[in-house]
Amino acid sequence: MAIITENTAPTKDRSFPDEMIGFAVMAAILAVVPLTGIYPYFVMQALCFALFACAFNLLIGYSGLLSFGHSMFLGTAGYFTAYSLKAWGASPEIGIILGVVGAAALGVITGLVAIRRQGIYFSMITLALSQLIYFIYLRAPFTGGEDGIQSIPQGRLFGVFNLANPTVLYYVVVVIFLLAFLLIYRIVNSPFGEVLKAIRENEPRAISLGYKADHYKLMAFILSGALAGLAGSLKIFVAQNASLTDVHWTMSGEVVLMTLVGGLGTSFGPIVGAFVIVAMQQYLASFGQWVMVMQGAVFVICVLTFRRGLVGEIAHYFKRWL
Repeated sequence: MAIITENTAPTKDRSFPDEMIGFAVMAAILAVVPLTGIYPYFVMQALCFALFACAFNLLIGYSGLLSFGHSMFLGTAGYFTAYSLKAWGASPEIGIILGVVGAAALGVITGLVAIRRQGIYFSMITLALSQLIYFIYLRAPFTGGEDGIQSIPQGRLFGVFNLANPTVLYYVVVVIFLLAFLLIYRIVNSPFGEVLKAIRENEPRAISLGYKADHYKLMAFILSGALAGLAGSLKIFVAQNASLTDVHWTMSGEVVLMTLVGGLGTSFGPIVGAFVIVAMQQYLASFGQWVMVMQGAVFVICVLTFRRGLVGEIAHYFKRWL
């Protein structure tokens, strides 16, 4: 028993500083992006989708729940934030809070329905609920229908930070993304996160130990939806429009692709996957619909050669080397 303790304790102690070192490197890189000549809009858009992918990874990577309807949280928060900013003249922080609360409330309603089923049935229910939300927003008067909500004012965050300034907006997005990343990391590495992992690995055993699996899965679903809503609210300030694209089922497919390409169940995998997919959409836009074919090819290659995702394979290689 003493030998096991001696062998396992250093590994656990190493993992925390290693991920924090990665976080510090990521934060430093993001901090100097405006000084490098890289187009800030691309990075801001990628960070919004990276947060969306991290929120989705919290659900599938650590809870084992595959949702095909996560776009409803992204789009709902976007519409709530956009409408409050344009119609009510709300401040940016109020708009973000309303978006996140709206996404969390939707998570409660849809989670109570979907969490009762498992496996493919859970996935299909989330897809059906997402399509229901899509058609509601298509017909709802406050969403603008197919036109969406355009020319959204960005305003001043806390009355101080002028979000109309691209540099100020960039650093606000970076700070919120980093704080959300730390929150997700804390959730995953908390006792709550350990229970989620236990449920993912062996739900009947977790139930036999006295854990109410459905309650934990519902809480994970709500947290994931709220964080996805935060990504949707941030995206409004970057794109300055809210449209049905964010609510469509294809957006749910994209976040699945981002997570799997980067590395399912890893801290930095969804971020890498989001940047890869957004970069393909941004810089290969001249190919038109062929971009979808290229994304499919990347997905097939990753599944066949990098089954753990890009970050997962790199981490696995270093673990074997060490």
